This record gives sequence, C-alpha cells and structure tokens, in this order.
Amino acid sequence: MNSTTVSFIGTNKKIARLAGIFYLFFIVATAIAKVSRTKLIVFGDAIVTAKNIQASVGLFRIGFLSDIFAGILFLLAAWALYVLLKPVNKHIALLFLLLNLGGVAIQCLNMLNLFSAALLLSGTDYLSVFQLDQLQALAMFFLNLHENGFMIAQFFFAAWLFPLGYLVYKSGYLPKILGIVVMVECFAWLLYPLQHFFFPDVLITYLSSAVGFIGEFSLTLWLLIMGARDQKPALAEGR
Repeated sequence: MNSTTVSFIGTNKKIARLAGIFYLFFIVATAIAKVSRTKLIVFGDAIVTAKNIQASVGLFRIGFLSDIFAGILFLLAAWALYVLLKPVNKHIALLFLLLNLGGVAIQCLNMLNLFSAALLLSGTDYLSVFQLDQLQALAMFFLNLHENGFMIAQFFFAAWLFPLGYLVYKSGYLPKILGIVVMVECFAWLLYPLQHFFFPDVLITYLSSAVGFIGEFSLTLWLLIMGARDQKPALAEGR
C-alpha cells in the first residue's frame, strides 16, 4: 500500500463528517427560512401578505439570508461528498456536483424575486407613483415568481440524488441501503415540482417530503455519527 493510498484512507472519516456537518447546517438554515416564509406569506391574499411583511421586516430578512446560507451550505456538502466519492467514479461524482451547483445557482438567483416583494412594500419615495393595492399585487406577483423559480431548482435537486445514491451504493465504505434510499428519493422528489406545474390541485408533496426527510436526514446522521469506513472503494472507475 503506497503513501497516497494511506493518505486517502486516512481522510475518509474526516471528509464524511465534514459533509455531514455542512448537510446538517443546510437542513437547519432551510427550516428557518421555511418557517419565516410560512409565518408571513399567504398565497392568494396580497393584502394580508403585504401587512405581514411590513410588520415583520426583520423576520423576512432572516428568512431571506437563511435561504442564501442554505444554498452555500448545500453546495459545500455536495463538494465534500464529491471529494469522498470521487475515487469511486470521478465522472459520476462530477455529474452530481454540477447538478447540485445548477440547482443552487437557480435558487440563489431566484431569491431576487423574493427580495423584490419586500422592496415593493418598503415605502420608498420613488414607489409613490403606484397605488397601495398595485404595490401589494406586484409584491404577490414576485412572491409567486419566487415559488415557481424554487420549483425549477427542485428538478436539479432531485436529479443530483440518483448519481449520489449510486456512488454511495458502489463505494464500499458507506452502507448500500443508504445508496438505495437516496436513489429512490430522486424519483420521489421529482414528484414535488412535477405536481406543482402539472397538477397544482393534487396534494402529493407529502410523499416527496417524507421520502426526502428519510433519505437525506439518514445520510446526514450516518455521515455525522459513523463517517465512512477507512478502506478503498469497491470500484475505481474513470480515474
């Protein structure tokens, strides 16, 4: 066994736990953002939503920044997983990293729509040419744009899970069952944006949320607590 192999083996557990830490903080930041939006935004009621945002600007900004930090943390988690799983197959590892990056880029750019709603309701002088009900309607329009942009990002966040799960399954230093669960989660999470765009009146997102929670939270806990076994990967394709 050469020194390079020893060095690689010695870093498996550390990299796995680093990925788990990034993933855990991503989950926490996402939860904070989601709770803040749920408290303020009432889709279909522009007046109530506008009053909520104006009365709780600080909470709105906390949710906004939490979403930005969540995107950064998610990309860092994907990078750590890429480093961990690259020896299994560097091309597939690069694929899931790029899919994650695509989703994060869309989500972060889409945050401009969310912040635009707050700007419209900020009471800035140059907006006085609009009537109050017009500003409220425009704010709701941008909130709806944000919701649709968020759903577009979910296609990428679903797609990255299959190559990730495949490499977890093939790695030899992470449990195969985790890989299977993550690959199944890919298809379950795809239902989330598909339902939003094609069947908005059909509530099937609970299935996606449940499977997503089981898959990603299980992976996070394993990475944090158990890390990765210190051994060579089962495959060494595409080096």
